[in-house]
Amino acid sequence: MKKLINLLCLFSILLFSLQLNSQIEYPEDKVSWKFSVDQDGEDATIIAQITMVKHWHIYAANLPDGAFTIPTTITLPSSKNYSIKGKVIEPKPIFVHDKEADEDLYYHSNKIVMKRKIKVKSKKDFVLKGIFGFQTCDDSHCLPPYETDFTLNIKGVSSGDEDEDEEEEEDIIEDTVSSIIADEPEANEESKNSEEKTVDNTKEKKKENKEDQSMWGVFLLAFGSGFLALIMPCVFPMIPMTVSFFTRDKQSKAKGIKNALLYGASIVLIHLLLGAIVVVTGAGELLNQLSTDVYFNIFFFLMLFIFGLSFLGAFEIQLPSKWVNSADAKADKGGVVGIFFMALVLSLASFSCTGPILGSLLGGLSAYGGSTALMIGMFGFGLALALPFMLFAIFPTWLNSMPSSGGWLNVVKVFLGFLEIAFAFKFLSTADTTMQWHLLEREIFISIWIAVFGALTLYLFGKIRLPHDSPVDKLSVGRSMMATFVLAFTIYLIPGLWGAPLKLVNAFLPPDFYAEAPGGFMKGNSGHSNNTIDAEHVDGMHEGPQGIMAFKDYDKAKAYAQKVNKPLFVDFTGWGCVNCRKMEQSVWGEPGIIEHLTNDVVIVSLYVDERTGLPKNEQKTVNLDGRDIDVVTIGNKWTVKQMSEYKTSSQPYYVMQTPDGKDLSNGSADYQNHSNPNKFKAWLEEGLNELK
Repeated sequence: MKKLINLLCLFSILLFSLQLNSQIEYPEDKVSWKFSVDQDGEDATIIAQITMVKHWHIYAANLPDGAFTIPTTITLPSSKNYSIKGKVIEPKPIFVHDKEADEDLYYHSNKIVMKRKIKVKSKKDFVLKGIFGFQTCDDSHCLPPYETDFTLNIKGVSSGDEDEDEEEEEDIIEDTVSSIIADEPEANEESKNSEEKTVDNTKEKKKENKEDQSMWGVFLLAFGSGFLALIMPCVFPMIPMTVSFFTRDKQSKAKGIKNALLYGASIVLIHLLLGAIVVVTGAGELLNQLSTDVYFNIFFFLMLFIFGLSFLGAFEIQLPSKWVNSADAKADKGGVVGIFFMALVLSLASFSCTGPILGSLLGGLSAYGGSTALMIGMFGFGLALALPFMLFAIFPTWLNSMPSSGGWLNVVKVFLGFLEIAFAFKFLSTADTTMQWHLLEREIFISIWIAVFGALTLYLFGKIRLPHDSPVDKLSVGRSMMATFVLAFTIYLIPGLWGAPLKLVNAFLPPDFYAEAPGGFMKGNSGHSNNTIDAEHVDGMHEGPQGIMAFKDYDKAKAYAQKVNKPLFVDFTGWGCVNCRKMEQSVWGEPGIIEHLTNDVVIVSLYVDERTGLPKNEQKTVNLDGRDIDVVTIGNKWTVKQMSEYKTSSQPYYVMQTPDGKDLSNGSADYQNHSNPNKFKAWLEEGLNELK
């Protein structure tokens, strides 16, 4: 047992280390500093010239009581050579109110100068050693607090004795100054740029909470998928048979429980190993790219569609008998190795049922991105699958209360089969929009879903009978309620054929402009009625999300923005980006936002997965962070632009620029922090107000 636990711990540490190495950032790369001293006799001023890279900031030195942010500090140790005069002097900090956390934030950006005054008492020259500390953040995350030493040469003076009580008092002031906010801080020429208004940045504590919530969501999704697998006909009947092995008479109860726990841990380990194969082979970093890859999406479409048909009873999928028999022979050897291979037998034998669910989970996590999410998902799935075997071994009397397997299990299987087929078309749709084939436009996609869920409704009401179904004399209450729910959902989909937004499922649907009749059949090809621009007379302009006119070429958009003197709204997006569709359907069209996007900005949507090739004279190889990237398609071009200028590759990612292409100081917007329409509107209006 200890060996297995140690193996799991070592394995987790290895993966964690791989993840850290691929994502680590250093505060000293975001902030630079230079210390000097300006001395006039016994009066000396320590000067810190601090420079922050674009979109990064540090918090003020003087913060109000109760602030959670970490102040910037210039700490001077107590010394008989000098006494400290007052608090840190800093420019007037930028102030914003964080509505979500309901607190005030004070910070600096660009270039600033901070000062600290001392009164020299030593008659001899001496070296002053201090500590400079800060925490730097951008608009999406904070780096860990950072401290560094600095030394300055101070000249001695002929006089300057100070009362010891005064020195102690100044030390107390120095220790408590971070809780006082300066009313009239001293400013200088180099700090004027820091008074420009910037975006309401998220502090480290909020970011960590959001990441925790996001990872918990992944875990719960995978855990729920594991429980779905438990009630499948291939798995459910194996629970009592397997548990009885660990609680049979010839074993003591303690040994049976120990073996059952080993068995459950082995199931979890098997699924972690499956996830590790993806991570160790480097696929974890490619998952986000694969999620928009044409062949990858077609593969998942075929896999889920075939599995869906097998769930409906068309055929049965089984792994080669040699694989199962080989693992079964190992299980007979007993001990820890034997128990591990028993778990492997369960995993292989139940593959025909768990495979589709596990495949759907892997596909979903591939779109989500990240090896951490993948490993947490695999752990959650394996844990849900292992829990019943462990719990029933510890409490064997529970077996008597389990429902017997029967026709209801096949109903569950068929229900999941219809869902598999419906969601399979999402992967085909991603491939279609990425390649611009226009084979599966919005109306066709919605029609397919109406047909699939309509057939599921008839099945649940007993109007359709499939090969492995038992005769249905009367419907149970649960089945009737589920049938009614699916019927309501089917009816909900129908208005989507005429342009209804279908906000409940818009992330799965092709964008509204990727349709036979953009905006819906009732509006023909004219799209939304709020268009005020004749796109035929503007080179490169087309109808985009919500019927808003937009560009797909950055240079053409910038030229037009200069012509009409409007800010650029740069939208890094993707044809296969689920969160992009959510933002466009649920945020862009909201009152107070769509008016700004339509009339006050020039939108350029840069599709990072656009497969159209670049002209030969524009193709090149770019070295980005030590990695060579071939820029051969339009999507490659926009990917490199986003990664080189903004150090991120996630979509959607929005920035606002002046008509000549300079970033406004309201920072960026993304799905994680701005999916709330009110937040997105505030960010948008902040940029518009700055330009005015």
